[in-house]
Amino acid sequence: MSIVFPFGQRTLPNFSQYAFYSNVFTAEEIDNIRALWDQEEHFDATVSGEGKSTDDELRRTKLAFIPDSQANAWVYERLGRLGIECNNERYGFDLLGFHHQLQLARYGAQDFFDWHLDFGAGEISQRKLSISVQLSDPDEYEGGDFQFMINQKVHTMPREKGTVIIFPSFILHRVTPITKGVRQSIVAWLGGPPYR
Repeated sequence: MSIVFPFGQRTLPNFSQYAFYSNVFTAEEIDNIRALWDQEEHFDATVSGEGKSTDDELRRTKLAFIPDSQANAWVYERLGRLGIECNNERYGFDLLGFHHQLQLARYGAQDFFDWHLDFGAGEISQRKLSISVQLSDPDEYEGGDFQFMINQKVHTMPREKGTVIIFPSFILHRVTPITKGVRQSIVAWLGGPPYR
C-alpha cells in the first residue's frame, strides 16, 4: 500500500521568510511606549535553554516587560491583530495568543544579539511568530541592524521608527552591535500548539 500526500492543497503562495509593515504606530504612540521603560523594572537579557542565564558572547541588552494591563491593552491588541492578519496571509500556523508579555528591549553601546532562533526546546517550543517593533529613529544610533540569514544571504531590515517586522520564530536572525547611541524595540512572540 502506498501513501499519497495531497501536495498543493495547503500551499501558501504568499509565504515569505519575513514581512514588515510601516507606520503601524504613530510618533505619539511610540513616545508613550518608550516612556514605559522608566516605569518598569529592567534587567539583563537571558538566553533560554537549560535554565535561563546570561551569555555575553551571544547577547547583551536590557529588557523590561510591558504589563498586560488595561492601560497597555491597545499595544497588545494592535500587535496581535497585525500578527494574526500576517499569519492568515502568509503562514497558516495554529496560534493561541502571545507567548509571554511583550518585552521592551534597549540596546546601548556595544550591545548586540548574535545569530539565533526564537524557537527551540523547552518553553520556547510553543513560539510560532516573532514580532519586532522599531521604536527608535534611525539617527538615534549607529550599528544595531536587524538582520536575517536566509540561505547564507544576509537581509537587513528597515530602520524607520514604527516599522513592525514579523517572521516565523525558526528563522535565523540577529541585531548587530551598537556602535553609538541607543536602539529601542518591542519584542513579542505569538505561540500555539506543537507543529504537526
